[in-house]
Amino acid sequence: MKRLLAFVMALSLLAGGCSASADGGTVVVLASWTGPEADAFRQVLDAFKADTGVKYLYQGTRAVDQVLASDVQRGTPPDVAVLPNAGVLAKYQKSGDLLPLDDDLAATMANSFSPQWVALQKIGTQKLYAVAVKADLKSVIWYNPARLTGIRPTTFDGLRTFAGGLTAAGGTPWCVGMGAPPTSGWPGTDWIEDIFLHSAGPEKYRQWASGSLKWTSPEVKQAWLDWGSLIDPAGIRGGAAAALLTDFGDAGKPMFTNPPGCVLEHQASFIMSRYQDVKRADGTSPRAGTDFDFLRFPGRDVSEVAADLAGMFRDTPPARKLIQYLASEKAQRMWPSIPRASAFSANRKLGSDVYTDQVSRKIAETLTSAPALCFDASDLMPATMTGAFHRAVLEYLSNRDRLDILLSQLDGIRQSVPSGEWLRIPCGQ
Repeated sequence: MKRLLAFVMALSLLAGGCSASADGGTVVVLASWTGPEADAFRQVLDAFKADTGVKYLYQGTRAVDQVLASDVQRGTPPDVAVLPNAGVLAKYQKSGDLLPLDDDLAATMANSFSPQWVALQKIGTQKLYAVAVKADLKSVIWYNPARLTGIRPTTFDGLRTFAGGLTAAGGTPWCVGMGAPPTSGWPGTDWIEDIFLHSAGPEKYRQWASGSLKWTSPEVKQAWLDWGSLIDPAGIRGGAAAALLTDFGDAGKPMFTNPPGCVLEHQASFIMSRYQDVKRADGTSPRAGTDFDFLRFPGRDVSEVAADLAGMFRDTPPARKLIQYLASEKAQRMWPSIPRASAFSANRKLGSDVYTDQVSRKIAETLTSAPALCFDASDLMPATMTGAFHRAVLEYLSNRDRLDILLSQLDGIRQSVPSGEWLRIPCGQ
């Protein structure tokens, strides 16, 4: 009933937009943002409306993949959809439901975004199909500068030695949380992906993400073994059992207690907003640079990234205007400028004035100037493979001795997935 009422409201708003053509029409936008994130995105849409006269109808839902699939199947897709998963967007490109963007816009984007991001926004094709509304850096390890003094590790072996030393001294190096219903386990897949990317390199990473490299291959198995050696159960706050039950958004909070409950966390740049929401005993909240900072993930000079990508599903003048606006420097500047939003742009023309602290500026610099960037591999895999990957991570944390069995099972699933379901989105290099 709620969906029916929403659909009726959408029709009425669209009808109003069509009757008010002098105002520029109406664009229907679907995205995953709700709550404060939706409020931030509406600021961008309100500015778009003020600048162009185009009205908007926004639907925010955490079930964005399912809603979009249903709308496309019924023949009533939104004009523009913003998806947090490049793999889902690429599937619609393969089916012909996602439409290519203007060549003029592609030329403009080439001036505003690095070649790496231009390639990523083409999602494995020769034409531009998406605009990165905001981006996240995943290849980072967070720490509290007040607790991590002296020389910081710069190599994987150094990181492992450092974590082992903390454990030996009675400390707890790692804050780990795998909870994220209904996709619990993805924080662990991020770990495996980062280790694999930084050790085996982008080409092997591409092969693995596209289903052409076996899960039982030496390179993939070594990534799991390296993760296991790094986060020894004794080095996880609360042990493996606690990690399985802890929500990913809460895992890093003990970094800011006195004494700290853990020292390091591997998590994407969006976690900054969670850190800043922590209330300490004295009533203050952690501050970027003073209370938290990050180490670049050790290994090759390459970074794993994610992005919320806007794509066009109906070729209308209002839809094209919105896509062009979302790619503009003005729109790209707005969301990162919102206090405590912890949002980042892939637009390299944005000045340092957009980011209010040195930590955010370092993240933005990495996103816009890194020599190689790769999308999250599990986001690109078929849903069956991704779900199995999530479950395998949870099993591995519970029982490290099952690794060979888990990898064989994962490879069996890889072989069972039809070749047409695998995506071949290149890393941006």
